[in-house]
Amino acid sequence: MLQDPDAADSEDSLNMLPKSYITIRSAQMRAVLRVQAEICAAIRDCLSEQGFLELLPPIVGPVTDPGIRGARQASIDFYGHEYKVMSSAILYKQMAVSALGKVYFFSPNVRLEPLETVGTRRHLCEFVQVDVEEPFATYRDAMSVAEQLLRGVCRRIVEACDDQLKELGRDLRVPAAPFKRLPHRRAVEMLRARGYSLSWDAEIPWREEAALSEMFEEPFFVIDYPKGARGFYDKEDLERPGTLRDFDLLYPEGYGEAASGAEREHELEKVLGRMKQNGEDPARYGWYVDMLRYGVLPSAGFGIGIERLTRYVCGLEAVWEARPFPKVAGIPSP
Repeated sequence: MLQDPDAADSEDSLNMLPKSYITIRSAQMRAVLRVQAEICAAIRDCLSEQGFLELLPPIVGPVTDPGIRGARQASIDFYGHEYKVMSSAILYKQMAVSALGKVYFFSPNVRLEPLETVGTRRHLCEFVQVDVEEPFATYRDAMSVAEQLLRGVCRRIVEACDDQLKELGRDLRVPAAPFKRLPHRRAVEMLRARGYSLSWDAEIPWREEAALSEMFEEPFFVIDYPKGARGFYDKEDLERPGTLRDFDLLYPEGYGEAASGAEREHELEKVLGRMKQNGEDPARYGWYVDMLRYGVLPSAGFGIGIERLTRYVCGLEAVWEARPFPKVAGIPSP
C-alpha cells in the first residue's frame, strides 16, 4: 500500500526539484531512468506487435484538448496566430486513424496545473503520454489493448530490470487478467459508503480517486462515466442516454489514474451539440470541425502517462521522481 510521506519528507523532495543536476546522479534516479527506458521499449514492442504504427506527435496547434480538469493551456504566438502547446493529441488521433489505421504517439504534453495538484503527488506540468487510437474499435476493445499493454510492460520489467527493482525496493508483480470493470455509479456508491460526499454526475475528484485506488490490489477499470463528466469527443451510448462509452484505468495501492479512454464521437452534428452543451465555441475548432464535415472513421483509444506508469512500476512516492527534469506547479526548476 502506498503510504503518504510525512510533511518534512514531501517538502524536502519538492525543494530538490531546482537541483536536478544533483538528483539525476542519485542511485534511485539512475535505476528509475533505466526502468523507464525499458518501459518505453516494451510499449513500442507491444503496440507494434498488435499492428499499431508510431507517428511523430504534434507539439503546437490552433487548438488542443479542452478536457484537462482545471489546468490551463499554454499558448505561443505562431506568426501572428495564437497556437496552443499540446495538452493532449486526442483531436489529432482522429485525423490519423482515418488515413493510417491503428496509430500511436509518444506525445509531450504541457498543462499548467493548479497549485493544489502538488498535494496529489501525481501531477506534472510537463509529461509524456502514449496516445493510442484504433479505427472501428469499441471502448471495450480499447480497454483490452490497455490491459495487454500494462501487463506486457510489467512482465518485461520483472524479467529485464531485476537489479533496478531491488535497488528501488519494489516487489513488482504482473497483474492478473482480466482487470475488474467497475461502473462509475458503483464506484461512487463505494466511496459514499466510506463517508465521501461526491456527485453521481461528475468526475471522481483526485482525493476520492486515490481512496478508491487504495481499495484494490490489482489494476482495474472505472467505466461508463456520466455525460457531463467528460469532453465532447467521448461517445454517448445511444441505448443508455446520458452514459458515455468510456473508461479510466486505475492503478491499485493508491497510485490513482493510469489511463483514460473512450469511443470517439465522430458525427459532426453530434459533436457540435456536445460542444455547445459543454460551453465550447465551435468556431475555435475550425480545422477539427472541417475534418468532421469531410468525414472520419469511428474509433476508440486511450492515453497513458509514462511518468505515472514509471511511478507505479518503480513504487515511487511522487510522480516527479519519475522524470529527470520535472516541472511541478508553482516550483521553478530547470
